[in-house]
Amino acid sequence: MASESIDDLIVKWRAGDPGALQSLLPLVYEELHGVARKHLRGERENHTLQTTALVHEAYLRLVGGESAAVRDRCHLVALLSRLMRQVLVDHARNRLAAKRHGGIRVTLSEALEVARDGEVDLLAVDDALHRLSSLDEQQARVVELRFFGGLSIAETSEALSISAATVKRDWTTARAWLRRELFRAQAP
Repeated sequence: MASESIDDLIVKWRAGDPGALQSLLPLVYEELHGVARKHLRGERENHTLQTTALVHEAYLRLVGGESAAVRDRCHLVALLSRLMRQVLVDHARNRLAAKRHGGIRVTLSEALEVARDGEVDLLAVDDALHRLSSLDEQQARVVELRFFGGLSIAETSEALSISAATVKRDWTTARAWLRRELFRAQAP
């Protein structure tokens, strides 16, 4: 029932009804908080962005963007997850520029298993994802949705309009590629 009203509001929003977005976000707000918590889980302890602020920053970027691209609830959450990642990367770059040194670290979950110590530079992850995107955009999107967005195989499949088997294959291949790239970036 809730997904029907969410999908209806998305259709209205895509048609240009700005009030539909205001009605839509409270219906997915808790889910977005969960996505933001996953994004922030590996950030440093004293990170200045908190869960609510990250959700709101992503929302502001969404309002300034294109509504026509959003198809359904799953796609909306995926898009907002991508915007959250962009907010965190921009925040890390600004902090790095202000301090003029490295040390911005993020702990990745065991699901990605990128580094032995579990820590990699957030900017290195973003750079690696951009390189992966230039090689295989679909694999990069699968990583964004599965790892950063916390979407299941089925939800990722729905968001990208591809089969679950393809998501599993892309997820496995992309993780291996990212692991290699991030180990390379960490090598002295």
